[in-house]
Amino acid sequence: MTETQPTTAPAAGGAAEGSSNTDLLVQEGDIAGDYIERLLDILDFDGDIDMDVEGDRAIVAVIGDELDALIGPRGTTLDALQELTRLAVVQQTGVRSRLMLDVGGYRAKRRQELVAIAKNAVEQARSLGEPVKLSPMNPFERKVVHDAISAIDDVRSESEGEEPERRVVVHLQSA
Repeated sequence: MTETQPTTAPAAGGAAEGSSNTDLLVQEGDIAGDYIERLLDILDFDGDIDMDVEGDRAIVAVIGDELDALIGPRGTTLDALQELTRLAVVQQTGVRSRLMLDVGGYRAKRRQELVAIAKNAVEQARSLGEPVKLSPMNPFERKVVHDAISAIDDVRSESEGEEPERRVVVHLQSA
């Protein structure tokens, strides 16, 4: 296993608070990386761990081949691994973590798919002149869709329903 060092943007204005937040995120990434590395060893999977800090969250990625079993159908296993990893971080830091775990680039690929789904839903709402309900999605997926739709002027989105059937609905903006 190899590990890359986290990259961080300098804290705005060198503020001590920004620095301590970055330090905590780097610590989260280190804890998560160690946890995932131990898990990979137990499961006898080969993968490299890459850690980074983006904005206000630590990102840990497992890079390698034949990692599909760690992703599972529609990312369900990955979501479970992410929650277990967050729990490991909380156990050691005492602070709730927003850490994101990616395996084999799944989340990056899924993000591109979701942006395309959002754009298609916008076009469908425009052509039908009525709201369009998307398939149920997990919180990560819904956030990506909401972000993509918020960048488009004449539409808005909202989530409706209860987990695990919670979904995004695309609405045309009222004039």
